[in-house]
Amino acid sequence: MNAPGDAGADTLALAKQLIACRSVSPEDGGCQEIIAGRLRACGFTVEHMPRGNVLNLLARRGAGAPGVCFAGHTDVVPPGPLTQWLHDPFSPFERDGRLYGRGAADMKTSIAAFVTAIERFVGAHPEHPGTIVLMITSDEEADAVDGTARIVEALAARGESLDYCIVGEPTCEQRFGDTLKNGRRGSLSGTLRVHGIQGHVAYPHLARNPIHQAAPALAELAAIRWDEGDEDFPPTTWQASNIHGGTGASNVIPAEVSVQFNFRFGAATPPETLKRRVHELLDRHGLEYELQWTVSAVPYMTPRGRLLEAARAAIREVTGVDPAVSTSGGTSDGRFIVAVAREIVEFGPLNESIHKLNEYVPLADSEPLSRVYELLLGRLLRPR
Repeated sequence: MNAPGDAGADTLALAKQLIACRSVSPEDGGCQEIIAGRLRACGFTVEHMPRGNVLNLLARRGAGAPGVCFAGHTDVVPPGPLTQWLHDPFSPFERDGRLYGRGAADMKTSIAAFVTAIERFVGAHPEHPGTIVLMITSDEEADAVDGTARIVEALAARGESLDYCIVGEPTCEQRFGDTLKNGRRGSLSGTLRVHGIQGHVAYPHLARNPIHQAAPALAELAAIRWDEGDEDFPPTTWQASNIHGGTGASNVIPAEVSVQFNFRFGAATPPETLKRRVHELLDRHGLEYELQWTVSAVPYMTPRGRLLEAARAAIREVTGVDPAVSTSGGTSDGRFIVAVAREIVEFGPLNESIHKLNEYVPLADSEPLSRVYELLLGRLLRPR
């Protein structure tokens, strides 16, 4: 291991060490102990904040404002069929200019880059102003109940806040440096149960087929243009994710069909309006139904300010690319951190392979990512 402050390019080595930890959500697999050891070596105070079977880590160095936080997660999604991987997904390997492994892009390379950026910055500026914070959880990819949300609750209860937070989610789309997130859409999910009358398929007049009844309503929901978005968020989208109905027999009309769906929405249409419009549509189709709603995230956005401009400048300096600023994509833990952080951005590696078989990051991108984070620290912690 390189000593704190060494200029050695060890981001890739640390990323491999973290990928080798089998940390399928909510497991951490030993990642946070590796991270804690590195941070303690360069003067951080480390606080472990376990909750149930979830491990959380909050580390800090320095005191006072500004508070600059790096946030991320060590848990990963399941690897899927192992026979379809080029190699064991928890044995990181290099091929054709890529580092492969589950979590390579989402988001262990970013965490490795956090750590090496901090080590170099602290080595060069041991008496830096302000506070550097690292916030890590093992509960982002699954329930996201006992992870970052609980760390944020603890900070709020102590009356602590952050000035700036950088979330290491994979944001780049075509090339490293091309996309920077300054917010995320909200997420509204529904579980719809349409009731019918079970019967024999040869006697449909004695039954009521809920699949047939639901199909026109679902087609209409899929075709609706819910809004046009606004200057900060893309248009609202609706997607059906799961449909189940029937007994498994081919000659039985089912008594019920269940449909799960999700809205991703911005500020243009609030969730209560979306709910009302769905109920109006279902009622118009004459369905007998039950519908349960869950709001798992509300939209948030950081306006253009010091953090966003510092991030754009750091990315331009390292990559020569002027990043697009976007709020597209799924949810992230930024939805929780916004309660205690004044400004939030997300920046990380290419997202093309996240959650896929043979997840990877380009080998050439790991050190530039660390360098972007290091430059961000320099820009945010120096006096105005």
